[in-house]
Amino acid sequence: MRVLVLGAGFGGLELTTKLSAEHGDAIELVLIDQNDGFVFGFSKLDVMFGRLLPSDVHHSYSDMVKPGVQFIRSTVRSIDPESKRVETDDGTFDADVLVVALGADLHPEATPGLVEGGHEFYTVDGAFALRDVLAAFQGGRVIVAVTSTPFKCPPAPSETALLMHDYLSARGLRAASEISLVMPLPVPIPPSPAASEALLAAFAEREIGWYPQHRVRALDAARNVAMLEDGAEMPFDLFLAVPAHRAPDVVEASGMTVDGWIPVDPLTLETRYPGVYAVGDVTSGGTPKAGVFAEGQAAVVAEQISAQITGAEASTYGGRGLCYLEFGRDEVARVDVTFMSGQQPTGGFDAPSSAIAADKVDFGSSRIDRWFGRRWLGVGRS
Repeated sequence: MRVLVLGAGFGGLELTTKLSAEHGDAIELVLIDQNDGFVFGFSKLDVMFGRLLPSDVHHSYSDMVKPGVQFIRSTVRSIDPESKRVETDDGTFDADVLVVALGADLHPEATPGLVEGGHEFYTVDGAFALRDVLAAFQGGRVIVAVTSTPFKCPPAPSETALLMHDYLSARGLRAASEISLVMPLPVPIPPSPAASEALLAAFAEREIGWYPQHRVRALDAARNVAMLEDGAEMPFDLFLAVPAHRAPDVVEASGMTVDGWIPVDPLTLETRYPGVYAVGDVTSGGTPKAGVFAEGQAAVVAEQISAQITGAEASTYGGRGLCYLEFGRDEVARVDVTFMSGQQPTGGFDAPSSAIAADKVDFGSSRIDRWFGRRWLGVGRS
């Protein structure tokens, strides 16, 4: 059996790791990604705020040596889900099972003026470039804004506002600065009322402006003004944006999407094409676009594929995800939420603490050990 996996993020790495561990060379696993390495989403903030260097958080795919797994660095040019054939810059690949885990592409140009007048912190390049921008920033009006929904990692905008408070405070610039968080959502994290309540309290304590149910429609780069959909304007000296998210063009062109994303069976993650699965941010599966959910979905797809080989019964996806939330001051909170199709999400919230901050480090370290087979302490030392 040849299993072709497109995308080496949380989903692709977890899927190939599980299948390799169970079947080794008995199946052929081809993992394709256009990048040369993996970076955790939370590590982007570590680099952006000067806590780690880019080299500390980059995990090269060349380090991933597993039985049955072939990694190919290439760009996917076309996907035919009916024949399970994929065209790349490095040739054509046919599969018995195809898994699409290409994530969401980011489009700062979709917000007029953003490229010219602001910065996005959701791509690796964007976040890493902000390291120098922030180091040169001498204080002023800072806006953190979500420009559209859905977007990856729902806690990240709130985390950025709180970490910005710490960053400016440490440099003696907080008293001369304003921080505002602008979101089209009614609360910071809708699936978790407890987490949202804790964040709102933290914003109030730190005098971070909170502007819910507001969307930035454009930036006037000449005037350094953010223009909101309701006609209001917000001046800024530094604008940090969560840009528009879309399924990759190659996925759109494949005919797999409905309303912009790939629909999947919520229990098995199979698409309407037999033998074709999709996991993670590229789907409309009903869970947030976050790596931990892609990881959980990939584990289920691995079982579905294994069941075809062994005849064993496979488990189905339960929609559970555990997410860490930076509150600054070296404390991290934890949100544990379960999304069941057709039901309100349920779960718990653990208040921020240094103990959970240590758990977050362990979370990252365990994934690097499992996926890449090497020790990583989550703080730049191996």
